[in-house]
Amino acid sequence: MAMSVLKKTRERGFLDGQFLIAMPGMADDNFARTVVYICAHSEDGAMGFVINRPQPLSFSDVLLHLDLLGEEEVIRLPGATLDFPIRCGGPVESGRGFVLHSDDYMSESSIPVSDEICLTATLDIVRAISRGRGPQRGMMMLGYAGWGAGQIENEIGANGWLSCPAQEELIFDTNLDSKYERALGLMGITPAMLSTEAGHA
Repeated sequence: MAMSVLKKTRERGFLDGQFLIAMPGMADDNFARTVVYICAHSEDGAMGFVINRPQPLSFSDVLLHLDLLGEEEVIRLPGATLDFPIRCGGPVESGRGFVLHSDDYMSESSIPVSDEICLTATLDIVRAISRGRGPQRGMMMLGYAGWGAGQIENEIGANGWLSCPAQEELIFDTNLDSKYERALGLMGITPAMLSTEAGHA
């Protein structure tokens, strides 16, 4: 479905590289108080990642689960590697891992999603991170957020989301508790200013 939006050669949609910020009236608990980074948007749909939901798994858990390293090897990894951030990227394919990262790391399977940010969904980047050869900035997302054709446009029209240009600093920031408020702040808005009612002219 929405993952295919990423793979097609296409012109960028108007939501590419944007933050979607959930309005207070968001009925879907998967997206309450979320900030979503949209990686791809076209007439076929949209896909992106929730960037402010924690994930209880650690990077060492991922390495052990994938049998990339044994317990003795994991213990010896530097703290910066063990602390590589893991997030709940969205409700679709929540067992599948994706790494959103700076463009200083590229493999054959890396897909540019903006001028500075890439997406890699293969084990090569996990191995590179475990060996200290990964991107300077990045985070692993388990699952993603996906919308079918016209769905996200309808949700925005129904006052479900605000959108604004994404800020790389905020994407990779590890302080999740205030990320929602700071994303709204990019638009000069505070949560108290938001209404759950859609306006009609």
